[in-house]
Amino acid sequence: MVTFEIGKFTASPYSPYIIAEVGVNHEGSLETAKLLIKQAKDAGAHAVKFQSYKAEKIASKYSPAYWDLTKEPTKSQYELFKKLDSFGEQEYEILADYCRNIGIDFMSTPFDLDAVEYLTPLVPAFKIASADITNTPLLRAVSKTGKPIIVSTGASTLAEIEFALQTCRQAGAKNIALLHCVLNYPTPLEQAQLSNIQMLKRVFPETAVGYSDHVIPDETISALEAATLFGALILEKHFTHDKKLQGNDHYHAMDATDLTRFVDKLATYRDLIGSESQHLENQTAARQHARRSVVANRDIKQGEVLTEDNLTAKRPGHGISPIHWDEVIGKQVRQDIKNDTLISWDMLIG
Repeated sequence: MVTFEIGKFTASPYSPYIIAEVGVNHEGSLETAKLLIKQAKDAGAHAVKFQSYKAEKIASKYSPAYWDLTKEPTKSQYELFKKLDSFGEQEYEILADYCRNIGIDFMSTPFDLDAVEYLTPLVPAFKIASADITNTPLLRAVSKTGKPIIVSTGASTLAEIEFALQTCRQAGAKNIALLHCVLNYPTPLEQAQLSNIQMLKRVFPETAVGYSDHVIPDETISALEAATLFGALILEKHFTHDKKLQGNDHYHAMDATDLTRFVDKLATYRDLIGSESQHLENQTAARQHARRSVVANRDIKQGEVLTEDNLTAKRPGHGISPIHWDEVIGKQVRQDIKNDTLISWDMLIG
């Protein structure tokens, strides 16, 4: 069974590693960032994840927007990143310490090589954004750290995914996971394509597979529920303290209430699914009282031979099980047996 280890946590089917992606929803405020971290921790996330970038290192000044302009009106990627890139090494060290103190993993996606360098001592694993799945220098840099790597696959071909895996492995990475992802913000239900989780598992059977979600959450975040049932080992979704705020990632994010409901539902699924064992001890009463026994179908005289005509099978299962029906047929009885009596072995001759 494929698993994925991050720090002290081992992600496995129905026990996924949950990443609450704060991203840049802190909007430059350490106070807001800490609030989001605490809310994510209390709601059941295993990690919070930020985004480490500087506008001039990630986008040209002429890079166009590709998101819903009715939700985020900024028309240039550079302009948007410039509004949200105020955090640097010092801020992330503060937030990593805060995460450590309250007991939740700190993560941040690096978008340049400088970010890889200063994040390395702070994070238990590296997350690569979908847009950087073909970024050879960045893939090599995170791989050389020896840390687990999580790669989102939004807008990628299978050949590009294979390229990323090979590049990371050749640079020294050993623990790599893939996240199915759709790069539409938000992602309409009919475009979520969660079946791709199973496809990635088939194509890359030795690689852990998870899901990064951009569908607007309903009451129990059905997209994450379905992904869990498809076997996703890692679940990532944008996280906010207020879904009504204007901004790039607030409107399709989950909040603490959404996450709490999902974590509760996840616990219910784990109880329902259980382990792959028969648990017969929980069904002892049913086995004893709802199963059937071989029973006299009429009065039977001593020395009479048992036949299909003078026997039947009835509850409870306290006598000879009808699984032994063929062994009982043809035997003589050593005593009179009244109608509707359960047959036992000591009533039989031979």
